[in-house]
Amino acid sequence: MLWLLPQRAAYAVDAGALLVADAHLGKAQAFRRLGVPVPEATTAANLARLDALVAATGARRIVFLGDLLHARAVRDGAAAQAVRAWRDGRPGLGLTLVRGNHDRAAGDPPADWGVEVVEEPWPLDGLALCHDARPRAGAYALGGHLHPGIVLGRGADRLRLPCFHLGAGAGVLPAFGEFTGLHPVRPAPGDRVFAVAGDAVRPILTLPS
Repeated sequence: MLWLLPQRAAYAVDAGALLVADAHLGKAQAFRRLGVPVPEATTAANLARLDALVAATGARRIVFLGDLLHARAVRDGAAAQAVRAWRDGRPGLGLTLVRGNHDRAAGDPPADWGVEVVEEPWPLDGLALCHDARPRAGAYALGGHLHPGIVLGRGADRLRLPCFHLGAGAGVLPAFGEFTGLHPVRPAPGDRVFAVAGDAVRPILTLPS
């Protein structure tokens, strides 16, 4: 069983695993280094969201579906220090990273973060956990990478929302991190799309063409 959560994550109930795609920790820090005025302490806010999700679900493990860190430059900055302090306070929580494209550029997390790093597809409870999800033989693929969103309404009433996009053989989670942008989905016949609207996950019954 898979729970879709409005905090832009999913929970694999039987495995006790919280699934999080595209956290991009340190992205705001990287933007500020480039002179882009974005809010501070976004990493701390993301870690607090993870804590709230673990508490709400009882998760024993967090599996990051790629792009845990945004860039190599953040490994030694304030974002990395915040993650290290957060990790030190939760030694019993399992952490697994399925490598994504940003992880290959940033490098694996520091050893003292205690993160198990694996390649895709990583099997878990009938799922093939990936970063770039595509159908896999014998398992439903679940990943991230695309930062899926859906556009509802028109004109002044147009609304862009993050979403879960579940196809026949593969599904994509919304990006967990901030400042990640949205890529409009193009659902195929039979696909299911669930929009994240405030504190709810809502099925979209009439999909945009």
